[in-house]
Amino acid sequence: MAAHPTTAMLLAAGLGTRMRPLTLTMPKPLVEVAGKPLIDWTLDQLAASGVTEAVVNVHYLADLLRRHLAHRQRPGIVISDETERLLDTGGGVIKALPLLGAAPFFTCNCDAIIVDAPGQPNAFTRLATAWNDTQHDVVMLLHPTDTAHGFDGPGDFFADDDGRMRRRAGAASAPYVYAGAYLMHPRVLAGETAEPFSMNRIWDRAIAADRLRAVIHSGDWYHVGTPEAVPETTALLGRSAA
Repeated sequence: MAAHPTTAMLLAAGLGTRMRPLTLTMPKPLVEVAGKPLIDWTLDQLAASGVTEAVVNVHYLADLLRRHLAHRQRPGIVISDETERLLDTGGGVIKALPLLGAAPFFTCNCDAIIVDAPGQPNAFTRLATAWNDTQHDVVMLLHPTDTAHGFDGPGDFFADDDGRMRRRAGAASAPYVYAGAYLMHPRVLAGETAEPFSMNRIWDRAIAADRLRAVIHSGDWYHVGTPEAVPETTALLGRSAA
């Protein structure tokens, strides 16, 4: 693409119920893994790729997130306030659109840690490199199901050599899991309103229109969705860094 995206949206408003009791006193994005809050793992990756501004939506224990993020300069932080009403992944992005601008932007979960393979480009840079504005509305990062740390499901997607994707649907398993990050053009959200809905609706629409492509992550990927995953992921990260 002509210009690397400089804006990102971080979905940080969820209740984190599967992470209880850790999330009884803090929002899930502030749970520390290997000495760093989950949200900072993603923000550091985005900054390394050239993102200069991140919009973060907040709802549960929002003041704690606001205070933590107040010190960030790379990227700079803008808050999208959902304290009155939780809007799910789709509605949250719609509410934040006035803050995100008219150009393609990254959207990320806060419960995944993406580690690039040695000598390989940053995962977000790879998403940007794969983007073709005339052909794509969404470019999504996938990770092989069989090497997805902390993920025990049957997988989410199939992807062919050209990056075309389809859902697992009725298959017993699928080779790739959604890795918690994608690049999206706001045009794909035309006609939507800031009501609670899942981004799965947008993804399915883009798949049906042949406007969604996959990038397969080549490094390590960790899903941190339960309290037990915190020490396990910390140990694995320490081992890989040794």
